[in-house]
Amino acid sequence: MSDASAIDQATFRALQDTAGVEFVAELAATFLEDAPRMIADLRAASAAQDAERFRRTAHSLKSNGLTFGALAFASQARALELGGLAAAKSGDPLATLEAEYRRAAAQLEALAHA
Repeated sequence: MSDASAIDQATFRALQDTAGVEFVAELAATFLEDAPRMIADLRAASAAQDAERFRRTAHSLKSNGLTFGALAFASQARALELGGLAAAKSGDPLATLEAEYRRAAAQLEALAHA
């Protein structure tokens, strides 16, 4: 997935047009600060077998990713949301989510400050 853009440019530009460049930069900063904690919370919810917390956190990550056009990130989060705790047990989808977050975060930061 590394050859594709981590952020859908049309979605990001539409968000800027609707909400304003400065506000989107603030939203992006909040997402960049909160998402790593939320991913850690997914791991904790998985370890605690807290299905509802896991689902809610995955849902929030999905929604936040979609807001900025981080489509692959949002898709990974959606798979976790729908698959629940069982999804976290097959392979290491949380590591995949983290890797996609890092890709999206780097591009989002650049776009928000362009």
